[in-house]
Amino acid sequence: MIVSAEAVEEVRPVELAPDVLDEQLIGQLVDRARAGGVKLTGEGGLLQQLTKRVLEAALEGEITDHLGYEKHDPAGAGSGNSRNGTRSKTVVTDVGPVEIDVPRDREGSFEPQIVRKRQRRLTGVDDMVLSLSARGLTHGEISAHLAEVYGANVSKQTISTITDKVIDGMAEWQNRPLDPVYPVIFIDCVHVKIRDGQVANRPIYVALAVTVEGTREILGLWAGDGGEGAKYWLHVLTEIKNRGVGDVCMVVCDGLKGLPDAIETVWPQAITQTCVVHLMRASFRYAARQDWDKISKALKPVYTAPTAKAAEDRFLEFQEAWGDKYPAIVKMWSDAWAEFVPFLQFDTEIRRVVCTTNAIESVNARIRKAVRARGHFPNEQAALKCVYMAIMALDPTGAGRKRWTTRWKAALNAFEITFDGRLSIGRR
Repeated sequence: MIVSAEAVEEVRPVELAPDVLDEQLIGQLVDRARAGGVKLTGEGGLLQQLTKRVLEAALEGEITDHLGYEKHDPAGAGSGNSRNGTRSKTVVTDVGPVEIDVPRDREGSFEPQIVRKRQRRLTGVDDMVLSLSARGLTHGEISAHLAEVYGANVSKQTISTITDKVIDGMAEWQNRPLDPVYPVIFIDCVHVKIRDGQVANRPIYVALAVTVEGTREILGLWAGDGGEGAKYWLHVLTEIKNRGVGDVCMVVCDGLKGLPDAIETVWPQAITQTCVVHLMRASFRYAARQDWDKISKALKPVYTAPTAKAAEDRFLEFQEAWGDKYPAIVKMWSDAWAEFVPFLQFDTEIRRVVCTTNAIESVNARIRKAVRARGHFPNEQAALKCVYMAIMALDPTGAGRKRWTTRWKAALNAFEITFDGRLSIGRR
């Protein structure tokens, strides 16, 4: 997998034609190396020597094109410019550090492309650094990995410089136009530690949408101040709307106070659905550990009820059984009731996918893994860069995309019927 500044995606190698890649010649090279006691990999190995020869041959071809005549060709006499020896430099490659001789011209006008002036790493190394960083390795761990596996000395500062390349791509991604309508948007936030005078928890707001084709799309990342707040969510949702999202059928959230009002302000037709899992977790915070299983069994008939009326009846039974001991749980469910019951009006296919924020929890888990490895960040931009690379590396093979689409097919058919005509705008 190659990770670029714009995105993190799978790139398949190009197969060379049989007349270009001579297997018999390769076999002879390997046999001669083994017979001469030359290692295939490592310092001074066959791969390093081949890399050196290939790079130098390419550079020689470049200067020939630049000058217009072959080496030692009499046609170059009196041409006004000529070769002027070579200069040595060491470049870090996928097979380790390789010392190459870069040709020069007398006028100093030759600008090599395959290994540019002042370039000390081939692009494959930069891609490797970005890929390792996206998977949660710290700069020190990446530096140690490159030294141990490839014998390459890449400092932590250099690694930081490489990863900074994604910032331009992140800004473009954050401001890209969005679809006019989404069936569902899941919103949540993760907290990271940022050192701003002193280390403090800061929220990173994440919005994940399901498209009308059933694919997953992360709409953006936003760094907030202090704790998670509905006021900042209003800013986030407004920005999403300004990027082209005119309608959303449902918004699934964690039940933050004031959030339903913010959603209604931006998309008046959207249905706000509180995550059942968040309600259950919050219920357990008010209950003694020995009662968790009993409370879970008592609340299950509420959120699995066939209708909103049946759910209300089951909740009254729960209130009679546990209201005296845990009035805070009853109050919490009562306060969230208007945002809890909407999914009960839909069939099971829609219920199954919108009753929780599990769709975004898997994304949050990958983010937390990358964030946890670093401890804390020096500033907001460093935190956003880390989170951005983590989510861009979520599905390098595309297998997750296929599973996601398959899982949402039935639900999208139900959405098409329930929200008649609203999804068709997104398919135009």
